[in-house]
Amino acid sequence: MKTYSLHPESIRNLFDNIASTYDLLNHLLSFGRDSYWRRTAVREFCEDKGWILDVATGTGDVAIEIIRQDGLRKRVFGLDFSEPMLQKARKKLLKKDLFQTVVLGLGDALSLPFRENTFSGTMMAFGLRNVVKKEQAISEMVRVVRPGGKVVILEFTFPEKGLMRWLYPIYFQKVLPRVGGWISGDRGAYAYLPQSVLQFRYAEEYEGLMKKSKLTNVRSRPLTGGVVSIISGEKGTNDPPILSC
Repeated sequence: MKTYSLHPESIRNLFDNIASTYDLLNHLLSFGRDSYWRRTAVREFCEDKGWILDVATGTGDVAIEIIRQDGLRKRVFGLDFSEPMLQKARKKLLKKDLFQTVVLGLGDALSLPFRENTFSGTMMAFGLRNVVKKEQAISEMVRVVRPGGKVVILEFTFPEKGLMRWLYPIYFQKVLPRVGGWISGDRGAYAYLPQSVLQFRYAEEYEGLMKKSKLTNVRSRPLTGGVVSIISGEKGTNDPPILSC
């Protein structure tokens, strides 16, 4: 069985290896809730227009959802460090005829290849847990966002109350790795997933990183009993805060 660690080259190899079954397993292992999670997180940009940066875009589902919700006012730059994942994203964009509204490129979340204040908002979905220097990645997202713009993180978290608090760890640590490993053919990749989430279990930990990066109005919202959370903040400005829809 292959083993993976929280090291950039190891994580890149992981996503290169599972790119072909990534979408199928996202839908299957989340019982179809992954589409709802992305859809809800993207609504954080409901008041924005212009370019949105999707960091760790993967196979492009967040970028496509942004355009689906408001393609008349928005454009998306999707950035990822895995070429096989981007190849999957390009096929989706071609099928949906979205190459005029979504641009894809290879890049590193720790050193975004953009000038300061370039985007009206930026998002990372299910990617921050795979970054060793999480605070640096968030700081880079803040740097490239215009004053008043939002930084949004969508990430796996652990439920803190209710029945899900007891059931979810069993599923996440026992069932998910076996099913994911069987379908993808890479048991190590889906054994790594629970390990990566255990390092940062709760939304409050992400909130702390965002506050350290000087974001204001930092808040989190649990989804599906807390198995994932949306954590958002705004880049400081003298203008009135952005209102949520």
